Amino acid sequence: MIAITGASGHLGKATLEFLRTKTSPDSLVALVRDPAKVADLAAQGIQVRAGDYDDSASLVASLAGIDTLVLISSSVTGPERVRQHTNVIEAAKEAGVKHVFYTSAPKPSLEARFTPAIDHFLTEELLKESGLTYTIFRNSIYLDVLPGLVGNAAETGQLFYPAGEGKVSFVLRADIAEGLANALTTEGHENKIYEIGAPLSWSFKDIAAVLSQNGKTVEYIDIPTRAFEAELMKHLPAPVAKVYTGLAEAIKHNELNEPDPALENLLGRTPVSLAEFLKNRA
Repeated sequence: MIAITGASGHLGKATLEFLRTKTSPDSLVALVRDPAKVADLAAQGIQVRAGDYDDSASLVASLAGIDTLVLISSSVTGPERVRQHTNVIEAAKEAGVKHVFYTSAPKPSLEARFTPAIDHFLTEELLKESGLTYTIFRNSIYLDVLPGLVGNAAETGQLFYPAGEGKVSFVLRADIAEGLANALTTEGHENKIYEIGAPLSWSFKDIAAVLSQNGKTVEYIDIPTRAFEAELMKHLPAPVAKVYTGLAEAIKHNELNEPDPALENLLGRTPVSLAEFLKNRA
């Protein structure tokens, strides 16, 4: 039995969709806080169980009979996220889960500028020390979030972002989901860490060049980080603005520049590229 936490989210649901093509739906379990949100999965024959990261007792019960668990990282950040992940890992041990897949981030460390990577580092350490068999997917930044970072640059001809010459191996979320499904249904992934990104990395100057191929010439303008953060503060809560600022700083210092063939190998094909993604959304 394979269970996926956060199954009502984009990555969890997409992974289940790919798994349905590779294994029987009745061997799949969607763990969600509110089962009513995934009635569509239940209608497809997938078991739906209530599982709350904050309720250890419910987690142990919901993991009964599960051999492999996919821990989709919590949507909160900081100590609360690590506490929630700790609850899941401890519940997995108590319930007799044998193997845990965890969705992490590139280059997790206690010194990371992108603060969620600190949470991922601490969770990875907990998982390694748990005694459970693990597989860690260090997922790069989604191509899916790129439109939000680029804004209306294709129309204005100017792409403002404080990333300098830093690069990111952006990757499509659906490609990650398919890679996860492939790993979950094949052998040889025990106690391995995969850097999940594209085989290439791209800078924001590269992004501007690709946007320029779709019509109007786009110029990349590397703005000061403080100005970027000040603008974010006008529209977002301060903690959220700081996370986005930290993301920009991490990109600038190449903390998210981790091109790797792992996903390509898991997919058996080349992942969707930056140019393909932007062309389809032109």
